Amino acid sequence: MARKNIFDNLMRTEPSEANEDDRRDSGFPKFGAAKSISSSIDELAKQASKLIEGETIVEIDPDLIDGSFVADRMKADDDAYQELLSAVRERGQDTPILVRPHPDRDGRYMIVFGHRRVSVARELGRPVRAVVKALADIDHIIAQGQENAARANLTFIERVLFAQRLETLGYGRETIQSALSIDYQTLSKMLTIPKAIPAAIIDAIGPAKGVGRDRWLDLRKLVERPRNTEAAAAFTASTEFMAADQERRFDLLFDHLSGASKKPVKKAIEPKTARVWAAADKQVTGDIRNTGKTFSLALKAKDAGKFGEYLTENLDRFYEAFRESEKAKQTGD
Repeated sequence: MARKNIFDNLMRTEPSEANEDDRRDSGFPKFGAAKSISSSIDELAKQASKLIEGETIVEIDPDLIDGSFVADRMKADDDAYQELLSAVRERGQDTPILVRPHPDRDGRYMIVFGHRRVSVARELGRPVRAVVKALADIDHIIAQGQENAARANLTFIERVLFAQRLETLGYGRETIQSALSIDYQTLSKMLTIPKAIPAAIIDAIGPAKGVGRDRWLDLRKLVERPRNTEAAAAFTASTEFMAADQERRFDLLFDHLSGASKKPVKKAIEPKTARVWAAADKQVTGDIRNTGKTFSLALKAKDAGKFGEYLTENLDRFYEAFRESEKAKQTGD
């Protein structure tokens, strides 16, 4: 059976009154493991373009536009943003963003997709070119997630956190799968990552461009090892880690935890038992410790100080006597 247009409900001028289950049955895509990822992305790109194609484009003051009710990006030291800023400054905004009338604030708008273009327009002091559509929350998040999937401009961990936020907001697994264009098994694996790795550690790492699912799952396994959560938290708060470029932080933490996991636990060296010496008159006693590299003699009793001074004053003579004794042993005399 031919797939229905997944953006049919988004093209309406009024939000649908159907419940979430009805929406899922009336056109949201379901991506299984057998579905080709590349063909899915191609289809989403076409549908994302159709969503604003042929619609009336208006110019809106960026100060009247609020962010989406569910965040999809992490704070990043991003060269791509600077490139976008330069491009818009030179030739203007090529592609309009999609906004909806703000559900709670009259006269304002909420971004569905196009957060960076709004930031650029605000920085340049220009209006934003936008398409305005009245969308229900569920239509909003699916359009937002699928546009990001089509453009492939979110990192893996940003998609993970987007999925986690949707789950926290109470959306079902099928809705999240549709928003991210993934199957149930992939979503399940993704959601194990923020459950094992504390949010503070993920935030410290940042977007981690170029780091995919397998590497994040491997990091999750490392963090789950005994005492590694504490080790990861301490390392990500260190000067070495915070001074590193964001692109290097994932690898720094991964290597740190890998090394800590492989490093053998050193056994404490037990000190050799001390020998006890006592003078014939019992006036002075001493604890003698010899580790092979160090030798110590601790004297006790009221005459210990005087006897110790005597030994110190005669160390040269004692050492010469020791040398003569060693020579005699070697010559057999």
